[in-house]
Amino acid sequence: MNSILASQPFLAPHLLPNNRLSPPRLNSSNSNNMAGRKRKADDDTADRDERMTSASPSSSPSLASRILPQSGSHRITKRPRTNLTGRPLPLARLLETLGADDMRSLLQSICDRHPQIGQEVVTTAPRPSVASALSVLNNYESTVRSSFPFGGRPSSDYSYNRVRQSLMNLLDALKDYTPHFLPPHEAQPATSLNYLDGATDVIHRLQDWDSYQNNRHKQDAYEEMAKAWALVIQEATKRGGGIQLQYGGWDQKLAKHNELSGGKMQVAVDALRTTIGFMGTGSGSQHPQGGSNVPADIATVRQQLLNGTYGQGVRVGPW
Repeated sequence: MNSILASQPFLAPHLLPNNRLSPPRLNSSNSNNMAGRKRKADDDTADRDERMTSASPSSSPSLASRILPQSGSHRITKRPRTNLTGRPLPLARLLETLGADDMRSLLQSICDRHPQIGQEVVTTAPRPSVASALSVLNNYESTVRSSFPFGGRPSSDYSYNRVRQSLMNLLDALKDYTPHFLPPHEAQPATSLNYLDGATDVIHRLQDWDSYQNNRHKQDAYEEMAKAWALVIQEATKRGGGIQLQYGGWDQKLAKHNELSGGKMQVAVDALRTTIGFMGTGSGSQHPQGGSNVPADIATVRQQLLNGTYGQGVRVGPW
């Protein structure tokens, strides 16, 4: 046996023929099979990648049906986020919310703190008309009437104490508005006379009180109003407005005011009588438009004014 082993060359076990442990040798057919399997594996891998790609969310029908945003002018931009916080109203909006009384109170407060602003308001504000001034006086008068207590005598001292403050407010307003419509501040006699006519009616409607002391306010108002009438009549005569006094019916109106006041407007009546007498009694006998005779009652009233006998014998009771 040793001789057999000696005659055979030494071979590694895996090189021995028919050895089951030795790997099979690669031949050309095996190479082709392996190449084919490799290509098949590559194809399988490609098919698997394609299936995964087709199953991805981006290729789903719901996403495919969406309209994707395009670049350029159709690009959707995010709206800037605004910080909404509380803030005060602008001045214009604030003034829109103020009523007339609030506006007057605010403006008066500002003018009191800044006199230069008050002076600018006085010079730039439109002048009040006769209608607006009389409307303010009527509002004060309404306040006086609403201040009277229910029941009892309206002329009693108790009623006077209840309305005293509102009465003072009315008389103060009358004192302030009257000089505004007098010359030389007011150059038109017709404007002055129209205001005085309405303001005198306000005085007529004031309450007559039981106490003489309480009635002094009304008496003083009549005296001031009579002087105002006389001033307007004199200035109208100087400026050639006497013809308006004669033909405007102011002699009758003033005579009526003197009657209702109990003769307290006599100063104004005397001024008008002087003006008419200066122009001549005959000049008033013709109508300025038609040339017809003045009615007899008007001529009689004028003659009584000239003689100073108008209203005599007429008893004027309390209001």
